[in-house]
Amino acid sequence: MTHFLVTDENPKGYRLEDIMAMIRKDILTRTLKIADDHRAEARAVMQNNMKILGLLSEAISLAEESTKILDRAFGPSKEGQSRIGYP
Repeated sequence: MTHFLVTDENPKGYRLEDIMAMIRKDILTRTLKIADDHRAEARAVMQNNMKILGLLSEAISLAEESTKILDRAFGPSKEGQSRIGYP
């Protein structure tokens, strides 16, 4: 069973893209707090965070595309029912 994602056992879970979007927002908020810190460590963290933000944005796009594929193929998800895979 997953802790966060929608599954048969966790119908109130989140879509993958929604979790990643929340994480992206948190990272962006933290990154903005160090934007004016010009120490080498802060710049290194800023650079890493910017790369992570880009990768998360790509991952969100992929997850959204997967949701669109599932919606087209199987219709909207229904609580407690898998649209793909084996039970």
